[in-house]
Formats: sequence, C-alpha cells, structure tokens
Amino acid sequence: MSLANPHTTRETERYERYLTTERHAAALTTSAYLRDLRQFIDYLQATGKDDIAKVTAQDVRRWVLTLMDKEGDTPRSVRRKLSSLNSFFRFEMREGKMTKNPARLVIVPKMAKTLPYFFQEKEMDAALDRQEANGEEETLEEMRDQLILDLFYQTGMRVSELCNVKESDFDYSRRSLKVIGKRQKERRIPLGDGIIASVRAYVERRNAEIGGTERLLTRMSGEAVYPRMVYNIVKEHMSRVSTLGKRSPHVLRHTFASTLLNAGADIYAVKELLGHASLASTEIYTHSTFAQLLKTYKQAHPRGS
Repeated sequence: MSLANPHTTRETERYERYLTTERHAAALTTSAYLRDLRQFIDYLQATGKDDIAKVTAQDVRRWVLTLMDKEGDTPRSVRRKLSSLNSFFRFEMREGKMTKNPARLVIVPKMAKTLPYFFQEKEMDAALDRQEANGEEETLEEMRDQLILDLFYQTGMRVSELCNVKESDFDYSRRSLKVIGKRQKERRIPLGDGIIASVRAYVERRNAEIGGTERLLTRMSGEAVYPRMVYNIVKEHMSRVSTLGKRSPHVLRHTFASTLLNAGADIYAVKELLGHASLASTEIYTHSTFAQLLKTYKQAHPRGS
C-alpha cells in the first residue's frame, strides 16, 4: 500500500468499508480508527517510508516513543492508537497484503494506577451522626438514607449488591449478612450490634408505614431502590460533610477497605469481605494506606521531612 496520498488511497477506503459493513463499528469508532491510522501514516512519511506493507515492529515502537516523548500522549491514548493499528494490520493480513502484524509485537505502555478516593473518619462520623432537626422525629425516608450510608461504610458492598439485599439475607443470631456478588459468588460479611439494630428498626417502621417487601431498601412506593437513586442519595449526603471530588457509593466501598487496612486488618480478610476474585484488586488499597502512613510520619517525626 503506497503512502503517496493516504487520505484518498483505495486501501484506506476499503478498510473503512470493512469497519462499517463487516465489523459494524460505530461512526465515532470508525472515525477514531482512521484518524489514528492516518497519524501513523503521516509519521511513516516523515521518516521516509513509502510502503506500509514493509512496516516493522521497530517502526511502531519508534512511533510510540514519539507519541509519548514529543506529542505528550498519555498511556491510555497510546494504547488506543496501538489498538487501532492492530485492527488495521489484521485487516491487511486478511486481505493478503501483509504476512504478520508488527503492532502485535509492541508492548503497550502501562497505565498509571490511580489511588482510590476515600472519606476521612471525621467525615464519616459527621455523615452518620443522627441529629433530629428541631427535635422532630426523622422520616422513614431519612431513616432509609441513613441506613444506606451505614451499610456501605460497614460492609463495603457494591451498589448493585446493596440494591439487591433482602431482609432474609440477614442472620441476626450470627450477626452476619449474605451478599451475592459478581458471577453469583456468595460471601458472608460480619455485622456489629449497632448496624443490626438499625436494620431491625428500619424494617419495623417500613413494614408499619408501607408494608412488608422482599427487598430491604425501598422507595416510598414499596418498590426497590435502584443504583442511580442510591448514587444520588450518597452524593447528596456526603456533599454536606466532604469536599472530596468524588462522593459516590464506590468511594464508601473504598473507605470501608482503607479503614480496615489502616486499623491493621489482614489483606486476605479484606479481599474476602470485598468479594474480590484477585488479591491484586485489593492491593491498590495498600498503596493508599501507605500514603496515609507516610503523610503521618512526615508530620509527626522530627526528621520525617
């Protein structure tokens, strides 16, 4: 395939037809793939290459370095562009224009792991401190919202798991909660006396006001709460006590894990409580807790700075 006029070349047009008619790629996806391909072709032209069929893995590696060093692309952007090249080279191999895929031999740059957000203990204390406004008794809705925050903080459940919890999932005698996680994997989470008392008080009042339901947490109509609704409830309440950029149910899950690890909990136990399939998913919290320890050390130790 000649690079003389990459924007009008017949091969590029055939590749575009392949994306839209055979792969049924969305218009934006097709546009992105072609844009990435043309950027690579422009780079090849600048280096004196005139035939894309002769591209080597070394050519692709040099392009990746150019993207990161001179263009300032992020690892995420580079990974996407390599994916675009992979798709194109596979097409060329299918068409018999190339015998191997040079992009397949290039190691994609690792994406930097972002540390999880979590709320401070004082913020959680403020959020969970029940203060009756003007001495008035809290409504059932307020009681439910408070329980949602408390359950997230004390169990580390995912929002989908919380929405699906039934009263029958609680074992009051054993002080535990059965949770059905991803891939229908079941786990048991221990509970303290306080949260058990809160659940029982809420159920008793809910049954009295709107009747018994299968799901634990419901709307005032008796229908179960849903993820977007729970997200909005958490965001509204945590916005009152925290200036954290993210204030979502997942941040409460992070807070649960970080709180346990900061208190010296075994990482394998935290893994089981969170329902993680791999320890690698749990280890991200150790980076967060170490960062907190380092901050404390620098503040407290006379030679820490």
